[in-house]
Amino acid sequence: MSKKSFETLGELQRTVLEIIWQLGQASVHQVLEHLNHQKKLAYTTVLTALQKLEKAGWLKHRAEGKSYIYYPTRTREEAGARSVQRFMKQVFDGDAVSLFQHLIQETNLTDNELNQLREMIEQKRKEANHVE
Repeated sequence: MSKKSFETLGELQRTVLEIIWQLGQASVHQVLEHLNHQKKLAYTTVLTALQKLEKAGWLKHRAEGKSYIYYPTRTREEAGARSVQRFMKQVFDGDAVSLFQHLIQETNLTDNELNQLREMIEQKRKEANHVE
């Protein structure tokens, strides 16, 4: 099983994975139905994308009658966390403070968003103090 990162997946593979995350599980026909709202694709094109995602370790399948039902091996949140960690390591040499400084300086955060960040920091402090 390959460990292909989310950001290196092709556009169709990312879209198909998003559909699987949204639905929780799906057959090729169900994915195709959701995709055809955006653009018309062949059944075999979607099947190939699902098979590649399975080979890359993002999906597994089970047989249900004559159909395969595909389901994710990790959540969107897990994928996002890994992508952020990889990005932080590559771009900020693993320094979380530098990443946050950049985000705060380069983003127009609202008062509500700043309050949410403050609350997250306080919660993290409580958790850290509780462990010690």
